[in-house]
Amino acid sequence: MKILVADKISPTGVEFLREQPDCEVIEAYGSSPEKILELVSDVDGIAVRSETKVTAEVIAAAPKLKVVGRAGVGVDNIDIEAATDRGIIVMNTPAGNTIATAELTFTHILAGTRPIAQADRSMKEGRWDRKILTGSELMGKTLGVCGMGRIGAEVSKRALAFGMTVLAFDPFLTQSRAQALGVEMVSFENLCERADYITVHMPLTEETKHMIDADAIARMKDGVRLFNCARGGIIEQQALIEGLKSGKVAAAGLDVYEGEPLDKDSELRKIDSLVLTPHLGASTKEAQENVGIEIAENMFKALTGGTVLNAINMPTVDPRDLKMLAPYLDLGEKLGTFVQQLSSGTVEKLKITYYGKIVDLDALPLSRAIQRGYLQKISGEAINDVNAPKKIASLGVEVDVIKSNKDCGYTELIEVEAIEDNGKTRSACGTLFGLGQEPRIVAIDGHGLEINTSGTLLVLKNKDVPGIVGFIGTSLDKDGVNIANLSLSRDQGMGYAISVYELDTAPSEATQKAITDHGGIEKFKIIQL
Repeated sequence: MKILVADKISPTGVEFLREQPDCEVIEAYGSSPEKILELVSDVDGIAVRSETKVTAEVIAAAPKLKVVGRAGVGVDNIDIEAATDRGIIVMNTPAGNTIATAELTFTHILAGTRPIAQADRSMKEGRWDRKILTGSELMGKTLGVCGMGRIGAEVSKRALAFGMTVLAFDPFLTQSRAQALGVEMVSFENLCERADYITVHMPLTEETKHMIDADAIARMKDGVRLFNCARGGIIEQQALIEGLKSGKVAAAGLDVYEGEPLDKDSELRKIDSLVLTPHLGASTKEAQENVGIEIAENMFKALTGGTVLNAINMPTVDPRDLKMLAPYLDLGEKLGTFVQQLSSGTVEKLKITYYGKIVDLDALPLSRAIQRGYLQKISGEAINDVNAPKKIASLGVEVDVIKSNKDCGYTELIEVEAIEDNGKTRSACGTLFGLGQEPRIVAIDGHGLEINTSGTLLVLKNKDVPGIVGFIGTSLDKDGVNIANLSLSRDQGMGYAISVYELDTAPSEATQKAITDHGGIEKFKIIQL
């Protein structure tokens, strides 16, 4: 494999990659966009920080690319949509710089409380402005934290240690987690009204862009202090400038900006009560070492079939769940492709139902495996866990996942149903058998059978009359096709039977036509697994 390290990461991380067997590493720090386009033509992975842009053009120029790794948190420099379309994993290192960013945030909070930066500047200019450099105290004040992820949680711990009350706004925060952290869950509006200090630790999205604007600042206390060491644009810069000038905002601290680097003539540079740092959130020796090693190790795992960690465009699953799900992934993929080939009409919905022990696990990887299998024969493109959900959605197929507590007759069971636009449903159920956990299909369209999940299958629905099995056997014998196994299920009271022949090879077109023309056979399918 070949990995391009486009931006400078920890030498320890680079050395880790070089030590791996059959791994070629290209270090190309500071390369122009044109040079990057040349270098990616045969790489399997690209490691970047924030300098190199992995655009749609770069992705198109890299036909072998499988992983893009960002040594850091923000992925604004990577075209995630283009990568997802190609099935390329985009991963980052959200934990590696957590402490560094949390500590910088709290440094800003302290600098916004006691005018350290202003006092330093005054002293170096030869003044002694003791009387005008009065600050405040954190003890007894209220800190509002927008975003209670890793960094927000670490900032909260430090605030509590200083005797502050912490309010948390985060749509994904649970009450139990809030209680464990010692913070109070509130709405954004409530946080704005009650907090003396507000810090943001959320990703920049359509919902969070300019979340703190002129209207939000107007709802805040007079003399509020605002801080952003997350992503530029969460606090609207012009609104912040106006708030600082009017005194509504007593002090602020920024490490990130709507445009970086910050323009030399920016009005932000002229406000004395605003402390600015040049995007230093992850700029500690420890953080850079951590993220460099972490991204190198995680990229290598992803490229060699290991557990994918911290992927932006696919779910990260608890390793314990993934270990337990592993035997089911192949079964799920086979069920997906079986049902797709079994269907005749246009499929509008794929309904996946889990029974038994699977219900207690995070089944996202299994659901993606089923979707991957469904697309296997029809997509015309490389399909993997990254792009399968998007590809299946582009076909207009809705995916419905259900976890059922009903007794299904098996310890674990997966049922996949393809619901067609004509109202008909084709389905297949599967489970694992024996100590070897061999995958088996155990039902087709509600008929109990037992089928291996490999090779060529001839699936028949025929009238339940004598001679059908003999006719199929004779026809296949004339064609030189050997039958490896046969499973049959009679439809009691309906006069039909479902049978599945496991074949060594596919029958010829002439034999398939003879089967189609037989009056006792209602329908048949050749399915390749």
